[in-house]
Amino acid sequence: MADAAKSEWMSTACNLCYANCGIQVQVGGEGDRHITRVKGDKNHPASRGYTCNKALQIDYYVNGKDRLTAPLRRREDGTFEEIDWDTAISEVATKMAAIRDEHGGDKIFRYGGGGQGNHLGGAYFSSVRAALGMKYQTNALAQEKTGMAWVMGRMFGANVHGEVHDAQAVVIIGKNPWQSNGYQRARVMIRQIAKDENRSLIVIDPRRSESAEFADYHLAVKPGRDSWCLSAMIAHIIQSDLVPEDWHTDHTTGLDAVRARFQGIDVDAYAEYAGIEPALLKEAAEAVGKAETAASYEDIGLQMAPHSTLNSYLNNLLMMVTGNFGKPHTMAPLTQLVGPFFGFDDVGEADDEGYEQDYRKSPVTGARIVSGLVPCNTVPDEILTDHPNRYRAMWIESGNPAHSMADSTKWREALRALDLVVVMDVAMTETAREADYVLPSPSQYEKWEATFFNFEFPKNVHHLRPPVLKPIGNVLPEPEIHARIVDALGVIDAAELAPLKDAAKNGLEAYSAAAMDYLGANPGSFKYLSYILYRTMGAALPEGAEAAALYWGATQRYAMANEKSLRQAGFEGEGPELALNLFKAILNGHSGVVFAEDNIEDSFEKLRHADNRIHLNVAEMLDEVAGLSDMQDLVEAGDDYDFVLAAGERRSYTANTIIRDPEWRKSNDAISMAVHPDDAIGAGIKDGGKAKVVTEAGEAEVLVAYDDRMREGTLSLPNGLGLLYPNAQGKDELQGVSVNELTSLENKDKFFGTPHHKFVPARLEAI
Repeated sequence: MADAAKSEWMSTACNLCYANCGIQVQVGGEGDRHITRVKGDKNHPASRGYTCNKALQIDYYVNGKDRLTAPLRRREDGTFEEIDWDTAISEVATKMAAIRDEHGGDKIFRYGGGGQGNHLGGAYFSSVRAALGMKYQTNALAQEKTGMAWVMGRMFGANVHGEVHDAQAVVIIGKNPWQSNGYQRARVMIRQIAKDENRSLIVIDPRRSESAEFADYHLAVKPGRDSWCLSAMIAHIIQSDLVPEDWHTDHTTGLDAVRARFQGIDVDAYAEYAGIEPALLKEAAEAVGKAETAASYEDIGLQMAPHSTLNSYLNNLLMMVTGNFGKPHTMAPLTQLVGPFFGFDDVGEADDEGYEQDYRKSPVTGARIVSGLVPCNTVPDEILTDHPNRYRAMWIESGNPAHSMADSTKWREALRALDLVVVMDVAMTETAREADYVLPSPSQYEKWEATFFNFEFPKNVHHLRPPVLKPIGNVLPEPEIHARIVDALGVIDAAELAPLKDAAKNGLEAYSAAAMDYLGANPGSFKYLSYILYRTMGAALPEGAEAAALYWGATQRYAMANEKSLRQAGFEGEGPELALNLFKAILNGHSGVVFAEDNIEDSFEKLRHADNRIHLNVAEMLDEVAGLSDMQDLVEAGDDYDFVLAAGERRSYTANTIIRDPEWRKSNDAISMAVHPDDAIGAGIKDGGKAKVVTEAGEAEVLVAYDDRMREGTLSLPNGLGLLYPNAQGKDELQGVSVNELTSLENKDKFFGTPHHKFVPARLEAI
């Protein structure tokens, strides 16, 4: 860490979205506590100097007024008192162990695992989980990505991502990359496509977003009808004989079942029902079907809408029917260092008819578990019951479910019904206010940290970043908190780890050899590997970098499974040496490290199906396609609700709840509800005026902004608001509207419970 000259630039990363662009920062101000300047890091191998306006605001995250600076314990009257770490660790461990011993460790539920850009610490929880015998968990991904993960598991057995940067035809659906990125150098890429007459950008979005304004084809789909739009595009491609038959013969199974389902679809009728001019939809479909290369990117606008899981299947099917896989600049399987990001072990096998047979379920509601995650919308019902298998305690890390999950009221009720709630976080969040114990951690710029969202091809990048600021107050990084809990639970004799500590004093090579011997002699210790590495490797690492010990195990696993990708990225060595060289590069690569370079022709080898083919026939989804023929919305708004609210739009000055300080917002655009002018005028509401938005779950007073880019009949509220934050007098004040006071636990995907946040029936009333 540099205490130093304010002019020194230090490498780190932006933490405000998935892209985690590499940046360089300067620090200064009172006590060297402020990030005073930010610029893109030209040495970062993925972002290459790019950043958007949001990275300039990260000092508001670092120096929020509601930063936690000491452990807190709830008093009987509901207020909090500061306690020391020894007391906090001892009491939390004792109470968690008591719940385990009386009710079973499976009654202790975990939420979180690291917030955006804050994943390294969460990986150390594995040892706590093993010590307590925990079984069930979830996080924000189960609000968005589990349907997509299941589809990928069934179709590919691998995590597949679109190589959108160079594809001739690019389909963006449920996403506005201009504001939310989602892939590297988003605005640069959008401009490049717009300027190239040989490339096509197809944006499917009810709103004429900033990205849609650059599109060659903007398909302004009616909310909730994406499935009809995508089905019509696939049907037109099949009916127009744009399917590459030879490619399918070589690489897929199930095309006949797909062809049979889509051959008879009335494309014009489906397009009109989706709210799109048939000729425009057909032209866009042909732009994909006739392109030499095509790739797609989907996000929560599609995944938090009616037919969520079906939508993800259709989006992938559109790319596969047109043969856009395993060729340069199409869809590609990812090689990942930490993960896999999505787990496919809990995706069941399909029978002869193509139906999934076996899958895990949650203990009370029987909800299907994908990627190891219980659907978020079922968690309150798993608690608020007399069922003997109900969750009785919750460990929440770097997450704010009392604010970010559907029906915040029900979530708060559920948290209060638990026997014990422990929250680890940086700030006094809405969820922390419901906890029995609050354990504070440093911000992402005050500790070693990393993100495990690495979705690049053919070169994939990992970025471990050291701190650029000193921690504030009496806080501990998450790995240290987890290690102290394991210590308190007494599951490992510290004396038996002494030889590993001694080996670390002789360097990484000596430690690596000793660790291999130890694990070979003690195979039962693997479940505590994160703890063992953290507690023993310190002497072999840069000062203060104990959290990086996790990479020893990660790089060993990675090198064994992906030797070719690693060698093509330029790494050398034999056996453990190869992995150790990657480990050293990650430790020292403060601007990011390319850990994989893949050949597109190897794509089919990375599919986990035994036949190395893409399985197009996902029977459950094809049956859902058949059900679309009745032309009935999955979610009916009802007579009392004549609008559809999209709850949680990303704008220039919103970023989930990572930045809580309202001072970072530069205009009312960050807090207003967007309404088409004709809708607002019809309701008697002026631009900049106040209105009431009402849903089945609740109501809120909002500021209204006229926006002619909105589709008529739709409303949009930004994400990341409705937070309690200290005002100038130090009194908590509500900042904006919390969208999840307006959403429902019942409005969700029938397969995996992803909420329909982008389709909330609503009513608009003038004030």
